[in-house]
Amino acid sequence: MHVRLSLPEKDELTIGVEEEFVLADPVSGGVALAAPRVLELLDGEPAVTAEFLRFQIETATGIHTGLDGIRAELLGLRRLVADAAGHAGCLVLASGTPPCGDLPGLPGVTAEPRYRALAARYPALIAEAGTCACHVHVGIPSPALGVRVLAGLRPWLAPLLAISANSPLAHGEDSGWASGRYPLWSRWPTAQPPLDWPDETAYAASVDDAVRRGDAMDAHGVYFYARLSPKYPTVEVRIADVGLAAEDAVLLAGLVRALVVTILAEARAGVAPRPVRTALVVASLTAAARDGYPGHGIDAFTGQVLPQHLIVDRLLDYVRPALLATGDLPAVDRRLAAVRAGETGADRQRALFAEAGAPGAFVAELASATLAGTGEPGRSGSPPMRRPTAVHDS
Repeated sequence: MHVRLSLPEKDELTIGVEEEFVLADPVSGGVALAAPRVLELLDGEPAVTAEFLRFQIETATGIHTGLDGIRAELLGLRRLVADAAGHAGCLVLASGTPPCGDLPGLPGVTAEPRYRALAARYPALIAEAGTCACHVHVGIPSPALGVRVLAGLRPWLAPLLAISANSPLAHGEDSGWASGRYPLWSRWPTAQPPLDWPDETAYAASVDDAVRRGDAMDAHGVYFYARLSPKYPTVEVRIADVGLAAEDAVLLAGLVRALVVTILAEARAGVAPRPVRTALVVASLTAAARDGYPGHGIDAFTGQVLPQHLIVDRLLDYVRPALLATGDLPAVDRRLAAVRAGETGADRQRALFAEAGAPGAFVAELASATLAGTGEPGRSGSPPMRRPTAVHDS
């Protein structure tokens, strides 16, 4: 059902994107515990931060109102981090899981009190930790409407995961999953779909209960696949793998914002969210993670097994008025055309892996794909500084 869109004010349509990356050794292809050195070279750059493990690094854009600004900043941040990583003797890979080599476990945990405490609380999860996601923040008018948005997002998380799946490899082998990140990340106690909370109070109670049970250290550690940011006035969608190309993140940002705009318009028009069972939401996500695009998916509304491309087409049909209203339809259509042509992250990783012949050659190709569109490396002795970022919420 389409409703006549009543768009939020411009400052409520803002978007920001966070990307997490793997640092890899260019010879062995395995992970490189080089994040502290990369951050040292960046000399306090606020848009780049440490992550849970020392082979991970995270970037965060500022606040934008258009996809062109998001694209430009994502490309700049990828080049910035890659230049610093090159000085540190490693490569930057946009992959949802480290594709080659063994993982360091506890010795790889970043030496920050929060991360050390997290490792101590969940030691069984450390061995396969270190997955990398793309998080999209969209500004919302109020937490109450944000909770309504979370309910409306539930059936559409699976197609977002399917088109973003970019982690088919682990330990130098094909895992059989398009998004091997998804089953690993889902082991965390609060990594689950948002519920259909009736109001903001119920949402807050659910977060408080998770912390009280010990399933999370605090609100920042509640890892719902989509949540109200505990720090910013945004809805934060966390379901996607980091995209192999920056254009994958641009596509995701455009679709997520269009979903939020559409759901807000429905809320203002008095249209109740169509109910979906959580079991079907989970089943749809598992199918999307396993087969990716264009494999088989599960319609979260009906439980029907369908080709994933039909589910993605239904998503696009649902948000098309919002994409037209925001001006994002041409950019989304262009990248979806590439996805339909087989240029998903998972497919490209598998093709590069089959052609490479050796881990070092493979990660070199993967690093090159990560930097597609960023231009030539900088020639200066150290990476440039950037302005402060306004969106960052690990």
